[in-house]
Amino acid sequence: MKNSNKKSMARKKDEEEEEDEPMSPTGRMMQAPKFNIFIVIFMGYYTKIDPILFKKCIHQNLPNHPRFSSILVTSGGRYRWRRTAVDIDSHLFVPDVAAAAESPDEFVAEYASTLSEIPMDAAAKPLWEFHILNVKTSDAEAMVVMKIHHSLGDGVSLIALTHACSRKLDDPASLPVLPPPSKKRREGGRGLLKLLWMVILILFYTLVDMTAFLATLLFLRDAQTPVRAGRGVRLRRKRFAHKIASLDDVKFIKNAMNVSVNDVVLGVTEAGLSRYLNSIYMNNRENGAEDKEKSSNCLPKNLGIRSTVVFNLRPSPTIEDLAKMMEKEGLNVNLGNKIAIVLLPFTIALQDDPLAYIRRAKSTMDRKKLSLAHQCACITMKLTTSLFGIKAAARLTRAVFRNTTFTFSNVMGPTEEVNLFGHHLRYIAPSVCGFPQSLIIHYQSYSDKIIVSIGADEKLIPNPDQLCDDLVKSLQNIREAVKEKALASASLDYC
Repeated sequence: MKNSNKKSMARKKDEEEEEDEPMSPTGRMMQAPKFNIFIVIFMGYYTKIDPILFKKCIHQNLPNHPRFSSILVTSGGRYRWRRTAVDIDSHLFVPDVAAAAESPDEFVAEYASTLSEIPMDAAAKPLWEFHILNVKTSDAEAMVVMKIHHSLGDGVSLIALTHACSRKLDDPASLPVLPPPSKKRREGGRGLLKLLWMVILILFYTLVDMTAFLATLLFLRDAQTPVRAGRGVRLRRKRFAHKIASLDDVKFIKNAMNVSVNDVVLGVTEAGLSRYLNSIYMNNRENGAEDKEKSSNCLPKNLGIRSTVVFNLRPSPTIEDLAKMMEKEGLNVNLGNKIAIVLLPFTIALQDDPLAYIRRAKSTMDRKKLSLAHQCACITMKLTTSLFGIKAAARLTRAVFRNTTFTFSNVMGPTEEVNLFGHHLRYIAPSVCGFPQSLIIHYQSYSDKIIVSIGADEKLIPNPDQLCDDLVKSLQNIREAVKEKALASASLDYC
């Protein structure tokens, strides 16, 4: 009898393991003890949240998603996703918000900061949760904070998932419309010499960028600045902030200067960081013991820092595919991470001409497009994982983040406002915690808005709202400079 029970249990275990899905190497790396990354998404709504309706909408969507209905199991050094029953009540929290009466914005910020410290048990339940805060803030009537482990997917695919759960306001049965992917310009009639020169440039820039990447892995570190942290930063509380700006301003600059949206937000980031760091250096100088000559420019000369840009080489699923999958149509969607890292240089300086930031950003991006270093970096990490294991790959990846200053990302959202989980969404602002950097700057477009979102180490950057303000002011300054240039050009043409 005992032997039959043992055989039955062994057979059941084998059947479960056959149904399990192997975790991708990148997903395993993101579960490493010193590289435990979570995505935190702030969702602002036009109305108060009805928890019952919100729960019903979650129940209709997320439990059908394989990653959102799986726990992590480990056996013999193998990491696998195992499907499990989802108890929505263990993922949905509605805390008491009575303490928010005096300062609702601060209450939401403090609540989210506390979430950045709380771990999640991967073996107990799927790694996601919602926190409904029926608090009226300066930007919304109510807030929902969603926390998701990064091993469930990359930022783009998880944002796509939220879009797949949303519907048009005027047509509740229809999915929202996302902006079309930017079309690459084709140059006609490339001659053999031009093609040869392009190949030489690609090889050269790839070699330069890979040398810089390997040097960063081993010893090359950014200059020490007030926004760059040392070891242990991933364990500290994060502070989150976001501001809503006009997407029309970004498009206006884009069209006037014949650049991309990415070029614009990259230039705005360099301008905003320069403005923010200058104010810190100025305060340090004024508070110093020595009486130094006052100057509006207190930045050190030749101050250069770098940003990591992390993206998934595996094509992200479309919102149509995700919506079908969550409707149980049996569609197999590839959800794993296949991460690549690009290092972007930033020159921190105050420019007399604000448009110089956009020109430099375009030059940087044009050059990066001629490099295959991100593919080589991905291959390097895969080889490291194969030869030395996940811990070694995680250690190297941490070194890249630790030796650079911040992370930059930009994600497109729906072109019109939507209904998300049964309520009219005003904005969405994603960020990250648990990574070995003190700062992440994220841009998220939504309808006619672009949301600037900051995740920062609480001790090193206690005022992320100021950095948000500096980024938005930089966008406005660049817009005004474009207008002035257009008016000057028009007056010259008239003369």
